[in-house]
Amino acid sequence: MTADHRPAFPAPTDPAASRDDVLLRYLDYFRAVLVSKLDGIADSELRSSRLPSGWTPLQLISHLTHVERRWLEWGFEGRDVADPWGDERDGAWHVGPDHSVSDLLGALSAQADRTRTIVDAHALEEKGRPGPRWDGAEPATLERVLLHLVQEYARHVGHLDIIRELIDGRTGEE
Repeated sequence: MTADHRPAFPAPTDPAASRDDVLLRYLDYFRAVLVSKLDGIADSELRSSRLPSGWTPLQLISHLTHVERRWLEWGFEGRDVADPWGDERDGAWHVGPDHSVSDLLGALSAQADRTRTIVDAHALEEKGRPGPRWDGAEPATLERVLLHLVQEYARHVGHLDIIRELIDGRTGEE
């Protein structure tokens, strides 16, 4: 996806059919900015870190995919999810050497489709099913989960803004 195909930022004045539509637009927007920020980065840069924390852009893609799955499938819907923490190893983000950017972006896109399906099937006020994701706390509503995901994406896309500037000087939302 190129910047030309990225959806416009979902301004507060843009009409929306529902609150779920607003939240999904924000998630779609941040996913698209993530893809745009990664466009044109050499594989060596995608697999290396420029930060003391050590995470790489490929690890960020995996992390965001797993975050959506953890919060919506494993958490909210209470599904049995294989390896919900598969983006981590020894307390740090991890991606194997056999994972490509196209594989990881494909997984992110598939997760986006599952997210939309879950949101379409539930009311925002609906509480999640009890399960291990909640660690004994009362499950959150779908709306709270989606707001958390919007925050997670906004935060990490901001991190990627800095990484991209360090790589080649590119700044902005494109």
